Amino acid sequence: MNLPEEITDLIELGAIFYCSHSGGKDSQVMYTRLRQVIPEKQLVVIHANLGEVEWPGVIDHIRRYVIHPFHIVKANKTFLGMVEARGMWPSAAYRQCTSDLKRGPIFKYIRNDLKERGATVAVNCIGLRAVESVARAKREPFRYNTQESVNGRVIRHVWDWLPIFDLSTAEVFQEIREAGEEPFWAYADGNERLSCVFCIMGSVNDLRHGAICNPDLYRRYVELEKQIGHTMFMKGKVPISLEDHVGIKIS
Repeated sequence: MNLPEEITDLIELGAIFYCSHSGGKDSQVMYTRLRQVIPEKQLVVIHANLGEVEWPGVIDHIRRYVIHPFHIVKANKTFLGMVEARGMWPSAAYRQCTSDLKRGPIFKYIRNDLKERGATVAVNCIGLRAVESVARAKREPFRYNTQESVNGRVIRHVWDWLPIFDLSTAEVFQEIREAGEEPFWAYADGNERLSCVFCIMGSVNDLRHGAICNPDLYRRYVELEKQIGHTMFMKGKVPISLEDHVGIKIS
């Protein structure tokens, strides 16, 4: 892996690299790359636990291959509880699930860990790739995070880095195999992405697979749609129920 000069400088500066690991293929290949180039004492793996709405076995899968300090963080709210309280599902434009359940707890951990270490420089490593979407292709692979950085009574400098930004999907799976590892089992059954079992960004195939493998959880999503009177998806400008979108009716 060829490191950007900025990353080499941050390694020499003693920056702590925080690898956000969802258990998905992109997180997995990102970690295999990072552990080759980041000094052992400067690499930490963090998983934002989504509780009942994430794929069962994800945490065990991460632990199977991670050899660095591994920390699990969790928000003080749940996804389904958040939806019920708001009366609406997240959308692509308003992804409260990401901000409140993932990004918030991860950055809280980073802030606390830096303080305990007496360190002031962090690199937040995220497994996003340009080919995933037009919006992600416009992201900067390396940028200074002004929101998480402070330079006053408290000194903290945080950078966001996308170490696998230029990889194709085929290259991701190839590098996982070359590392002697296996991706999470759901990919073998056709999943394209691994986040929440029923992610608003997931394909119909992923959602259908999730419903087949997790029927009780699927039922809770369907019933919550009916309870709050708001659907996860739209067909054009018309709301469509999860059952109709996925094509699986609950009895």
